[in-house]
Amino acid sequence: MKKLVKNNVNWVGYMDWELERFHGDEYSILNGSSQNAYLIQEEKTVLVDTVWTPHRDDFVNNLKEEIDLHEIDYIVMNHGEADHSGSLAALLKEIPGTPVYCTAAAVQSLEGQYGKQGWNFHTVKTGDTLDIGNGKQLIFVEMKMLHWPDSMATYMTGDNILFSMDAFGQHFAVEEMFNDCADQAKLYKEAMKYFANILSPFAPLVTKKLKEISKLNLPIDIIAPAHGVVWRDHPEQIVEKYAEWANAYQENQITVAYDTMWEGTAKLAHAIADEIHVQSPDTVVKVYNISKTDKNELMTEVFKSKAIAVGSPTCVNDVLTSVAGWLSFLKTLKFRGKKAAAFGCYGWSGESVKILKEKLGAAGFKVVDPEVKSCWNPDEDDFAKVPALVSALLEETK
Repeated sequence: MKKLVKNNVNWVGYMDWELERFHGDEYSILNGSSQNAYLIQEEKTVLVDTVWTPHRDDFVNNLKEEIDLHEIDYIVMNHGEADHSGSLAALLKEIPGTPVYCTAAAVQSLEGQYGKQGWNFHTVKTGDTLDIGNGKQLIFVEMKMLHWPDSMATYMTGDNILFSMDAFGQHFAVEEMFNDCADQAKLYKEAMKYFANILSPFAPLVTKKLKEISKLNLPIDIIAPAHGVVWRDHPEQIVEKYAEWANAYQENQITVAYDTMWEGTAKLAHAIADEIHVQSPDTVVKVYNISKTDKNELMTEVFKSKAIAVGSPTCVNDVLTSVAGWLSFLKTLKFRGKKAAAFGCYGWSGESVKILKEKLGAAGFKVVDPEVKSCWNPDEDDFAKVPALVSALLEETK
């Protein structure tokens, strides 16, 4: 069950090939996931994190096959979210009184979720250490709002391992566990998707925390996150990617996202995409129907884009509900440095384009003035407005 990470450190988590949704239904999982927990066996034995409640019996029983649970001297909880703390209550029924090291905010989180059970909490902050024997220590680093207030990372001296919690992770199941064993295209796609959909709202904090960790001058040979691969081959590569992604990231791409009732808005969407190809052949253009596309995959494409065009017909003086919900999600992600345009069809009132512009502006996008607003189905006059919209998007982003 356990898998060697390095020396006296083993992975003891749960590989979940069947998981399809996460955070309720907020996050799609297409390539499985893992809940990573780690067992350190130096002079002191330390368990770093647990796994999700549905797998608690497997987790505890598997641990029992590896060690006598009473040999566990300390438990480190880097984060109180249920996918990491879900087996803690079951474990502490077996070994009550075992010290639990976490941030003060994590105490509130854990007691809020599981009740005040008298667990033996030891609160830590950045720079605090725990001696684990054989000349090695754990150093704690608070990671507030990456992505919960209670988050922290734990660094192990000697072996130079950073247990990074949700930072640098992915929802991606890799049986061989290490980054150099994974399909590299899938790995970076899933890492970017995770950043775009979960960590992007906190991008400025990512930049700040990366600088703070750098100033600690800690040599890092392995990054062991809470989900996905363990980075042993050039672990700095994912740190460099995070620095890049956190800095108002964009590629030479424009994404067209829309929904439609009777295909008029769809016609405009594809006309806009065709015109982008004409005006800027080197720009990657992708077109998605919001109601038919996985929202997390689509948000990853928006994250990559320098600009977007969003379309909806008017429906009862508003946009379609699929588009309204998508725009609400878009606003929470706080993407920076991107441009946007709006388009859509209408029959008798025609508010959708105005609403789209307002919502895109509220989501932090720089909205261009040109628009395409078509009464009933688009005709030649409507399509004639497309080049100006595209020109404005490209002018703003060159």
